[in-house]
Amino acid sequence: MSRILVINPGSTSTKIAVYENEQALFSENIVHADEELSACATLFDQLPMRNAAVRRALEAHAVDPDTLSGVVGRGGMIPGLHTGAYAVNDVMKAVITSGKLITHASNLGALMADAAAAPLKIPAIIYDAVSSDDMQDIAKITGFPEVKRESFCHVLNTRAVGRRYAEENGKSYEDLSLIVAHLGGGISISAHRGGKIIDVISDDGGPFSPERAGSTNILYIIDMCFSGKYTKKEIVRKQRGNGGLKAWLGTADCREIERRIAAGDELAAKVYDAQAYQIAKGIGNLAPVLNCRLDAIILTGGIAHSAMLTEKIAGYVQAMAPVVVMPGEFEMEALALGMLRVLRGEEPMQTYAGLPE
Repeated sequence: MSRILVINPGSTSTKIAVYENEQALFSENIVHADEELSACATLFDQLPMRNAAVRRALEAHAVDPDTLSGVVGRGGMIPGLHTGAYAVNDVMKAVITSGKLITHASNLGALMADAAAAPLKIPAIIYDAVSSDDMQDIAKITGFPEVKRESFCHVLNTRAVGRRYAEENGKSYEDLSLIVAHLGGGISISAHRGGKIIDVISDDGGPFSPERAGSTNILYIIDMCFSGKYTKKEIVRKQRGNGGLKAWLGTADCREIERRIAAGDELAAKVYDAQAYQIAKGIGNLAPVLNCRLDAIILTGGIAHSAMLTEKIAGYVQAMAPVVVMPGEFEMEALALGMLRVLRGEEPMQTYAGLPE
């Protein structure tokens, strides 16, 4: 029997769970007060506060830390990783705290896992980090020799639903060719083959989403950047945070948009149709990467709960492969099961060697 502590830090909260083999004993989202966060000058200053909150939660749920077999944290924006499990080592911790990485709460996952595991002398790992990169070399080439495409997508959840789909159909994830579209505030689409994500359409490189502007003709963007109307920060915000449905309709809440459509709002209906159309185009763009031989197309993420949206997408792409809707996110379960496979010897624990040259 293996007992696993799962730690998934977000910008204003820390999700934790304890699993006993495949079963969750408890799961909790610890929301950190604004005054606690504002008292911290840097992201790393939050560590003592967040670690203490994890210890209190374990005590509240009567989980003795000495009964834990391992700790797994959310992997962050760490360059030089592939998918799967990595032991948290001194090299990784030094890179995370070097100041060279994009600031993101998920970077705390490895440090928090290590803080919980080290006193107990049990393994600490990260699993399917945000920056995990198994893309084919050919997929990284762009028309700008100085610009290389990077693999940024919803790695953890898309691989989790790929595994879940395989298990539910009595197959191995490694034997399937899948396209997985993660539909959330940002939308990413990924091509899975041989248990790896071999190409991606990132949340700024494809369809617009509730909060992202997505991809458009680059000359339009160049004109905006040099128009003198916007600062760099404002342009970035138009792309990420204030783009997509929010820019068109003043809200990123798909439930509100669907209420407007039901009430006869023609603009809302047209823009929602366009979002589904662009998601379908993104799925189609990745089909040739898998030689147009797909076992399934999976729609996941928070807005995959919308039958209106998923039915529109399926109408475009269902001729290519079965469309499977697996709404929501399975991040905590994915982290726990990743650690469980490591503890059982079913999956290797990789060693992080540092920043790529």
